[in-house]
Amino acid sequence: MNNTLSPFHLAIPVDNLKLARDFYRKTLELEEGRSSDHWVDFNFFGHQLVIHYQPKSEIIIDHTNPVDGKDVPVPHFGVILPWEIWGNLSKKLSKKKVQFAIEPYIRFKGEIGEQATMFFYDPCGNALEFKSFKNSSQIFMK
Repeated sequence: MNNTLSPFHLAIPVDNLKLARDFYRKTLELEEGRSSDHWVDFNFFGHQLVIHYQPKSEIIIDHTNPVDGKDVPVPHFGVILPWEIWGNLSKKLSKKKVQFAIEPYIRFKGEIGEQATMFFYDPCGNALEFKSFKNSSQIFMK
């Protein structure tokens, strides 16, 4: 297997393009790329995230799964960051008064796969998880 990571491309629905655009650009401070009246590209930590307008009546997301005693939103997406960058981002988001679905905390403390994680929603109901592994070699360990 090739050890070089390729950027992923993810397109998500949003029912308010302006509100979502402001969130990703101002709250998460992502660089904006190409756009049209119906979609906007963002540099999502080196990956391509595209928000696409879709009327609210067609967006249905309301499910969770229990993980480490928390109700994890499903579906969700996000990125794995280096430990220090995750810590800085969690502080920045707290200062910006982001409403967390799951507050930043350390999951599986002292176990294989110990990780920092936080969950929150964009203004259109898309769940995001940002995480960091204490030991990045354990990302895929059982």
